[in-house]
Amino acid sequence: MKNNTKHPFLAASGSIGSLKLKNRMVMAAMGSNFAGKDGKTTEQLEAYYEERARGGLGLIILETSAVSWPAGASMPFMLGYSKDEFIPHLQSLTARIHKHGAKVAAQLNHSGKIAQEDTIAGRPIPVPSIPKSERSDMFGLLTQDEIMNFIKAGGPDGKGPRYHELTTDEIQIEIQHFVEAAIRAKKSNFDAVEIHAGHGYLISSFLSPAVNKRTDEYGGSVENRARLLVEIISAIKKELTDDFPILVRLDANEYRIDGGIVPEDFLVTARLAEQAGADALDVSAYGNTSKGIAFTEAPLVHEPGGFLKFAQMAKQAVSIPIIAVGRIELNVGEQGLKNHDFDFVAMGRKILADPMLPNKVLSGQEHLIRPCIYCYVCVSQIFINQPMMCAVNSQLGNEHLHENIICSDANRKKILVIGAGPSGMEAARLLALKGHEVEIWERDRDIGGTVRIAALAYGPNGRLITYLANALKNLKVKIKTSTTATAQNIAEYKPDHVIVAVGANRDAPEIQGKELRHVFDGEQLRGLLFGSDATAIKKLSLFQQLIIKIGTASQLLRNITVLTLLSKVWMPLSKNIIIIGGDLVGLELAEFLIERGRSVKVLEPSVSLGKNLSIVRRSRVVHLLREHGAELLTQVNIREITKDGVLYEHAEEVHLDQADQVIIAMGANPNLSLSNAIKAQGIPTSTIGDCTSVGYIHGAIAEAREAVLDL
Repeated sequence: MKNNTKHPFLAASGSIGSLKLKNRMVMAAMGSNFAGKDGKTTEQLEAYYEERARGGLGLIILETSAVSWPAGASMPFMLGYSKDEFIPHLQSLTARIHKHGAKVAAQLNHSGKIAQEDTIAGRPIPVPSIPKSERSDMFGLLTQDEIMNFIKAGGPDGKGPRYHELTTDEIQIEIQHFVEAAIRAKKSNFDAVEIHAGHGYLISSFLSPAVNKRTDEYGGSVENRARLLVEIISAIKKELTDDFPILVRLDANEYRIDGGIVPEDFLVTARLAEQAGADALDVSAYGNTSKGIAFTEAPLVHEPGGFLKFAQMAKQAVSIPIIAVGRIELNVGEQGLKNHDFDFVAMGRKILADPMLPNKVLSGQEHLIRPCIYCYVCVSQIFINQPMMCAVNSQLGNEHLHENIICSDANRKKILVIGAGPSGMEAARLLALKGHEVEIWERDRDIGGTVRIAALAYGPNGRLITYLANALKNLKVKIKTSTTATAQNIAEYKPDHVIVAVGANRDAPEIQGKELRHVFDGEQLRGLLFGSDATAIKKLSLFQQLIIKIGTASQLLRNITVLTLLSKVWMPLSKNIIIIGGDLVGLELAEFLIERGRSVKVLEPSVSLGKNLSIVRRSRVVHLLREHGAELLTQVNIREITKDGVLYEHAEEVHLDQADQVIIAMGANPNLSLSNAIKAQGIPTSTIGDCTSVGYIHGAIAEAREAVLDL
């Protein structure tokens, strides 16, 4: 591949011990649940990793595994390294990765107190000390289906994990398990191993003063708490020599854990690991996963570049290479490498979203990288013991199907896509890749559909529309905006097939008072903020109407980035707002308003908040809303919207809450009228996205793929 990159430092070769890497881009280890129930690889897992190797990565750090499998597993479908019978399967995997010039490291682990599969099986769980029990604040936010998965994790007697404090002799047995796993990794043709000493797992529990309360040589001082890690590294080094690099994943900090690991502890441990023979450090962090917000502080950091300061600390403390991780954007990673702040950039979610990211970086096609939107769908699947998936990349987990995306000239069709939201645009992209003639018609003046307002509420959502627009432009797909599709003009166009992706009907439910001047439904709010709904704008004061008229005339309200900034200064929304509806739209809107200084109350009729948000994102949003004073009520019966507020029943009491404005964020329903009219013309038609079933982005993207496979 010709190197036209704007990121020469990411593209540069590098070394970890004796291991030579073709570039500085690393895939971070992430659990997938693609392995077999027997601890062996599957075709699904092997194809998933081969696709990422094909994408141009320098190094793939394989997902965490169980050195004592089945003991020590944290997921139901987790790789094992405890038996020689695993070796042929692992050899198959490494061969497929090596075929594309990538190197691969096996991540060796015992999940310790987080070994969910031990709990389910009723096996004793090894720990340095018996930990304190904590109830998760995420539990109250789970749906009934999600709760069933958590109940299963209570074990055969429902009493939860059976912890066992390791003796010194038993510690030596655990060390030997790591050594034997490393030997099997080398026999399986891995290029290196990574010892997982973070994220609350067994070794991390020894390192953490919050968990390790031992009084023997494995507890107390940092040096003693690090003894298990040091002995594992030394033992592997002694067995496998210097030609087989050892990476170590370490937590630099433990968030929201009283008495947990702090950076000063981390730096001491880092030096001890280097002295023991570690060849590189993979710098991460951990948080109290019983707190919803903590999980997005660490290990799955929400703050862009949230762990970079720790990588920089490590770089100053040791002489071995440092792998930085944690939502690192390409320009930030490039600059950090240039400044010698770290030596490699590890990416996780970005590589799920677009496995071809490295090759696109190398070829100067960064604008065609499918972006991660940090929605946490991927990791939320793991919480409920399901295979990983990606909201923006429906191919994730389906790589093994080897779907044929190229149509023959004989099968080339003229296909019309109605609707330029994410589902319609993704369908058009895939159809164009197959070789079909594709055109998109969009009713609005701008593309993006409901994601445009979703991008105001949560900025990363907008990245998906930007990517799809760039991809369609690159594929020369024609998009006609301000074009209303009818059965008649579609018939006149004479398509071979029509894909309808017009979105949902968003009529507010029949609530008395919804017609009042200070009440807006979802569609009206979108039109208000973008200056495109004359009826909604007329509800405002003359001064507010004038401001919007100026913004519309200057085209400022059409630019998401500009509008996001402007909305922090002025919006045609008052100070005190009640939102009726607490699912995805309502919560993200509440987040948007809270960030702009509004007082918000959310009234949700059902028992659950944010059902269509992933568990992790849901927990984060709810935590932040409550932290900033928003009131969130469920099981609310709305009686009436009055000129002063909302009359409702809650907890068998009637309330009348004051509000300057009321926003109805519910009432979305399937919209099949156009597709039915087209079908009546005898034109083959597919219906995808919210017009079929209202859901989140991942559903829209997945439906686009399914529709295209049949064409």
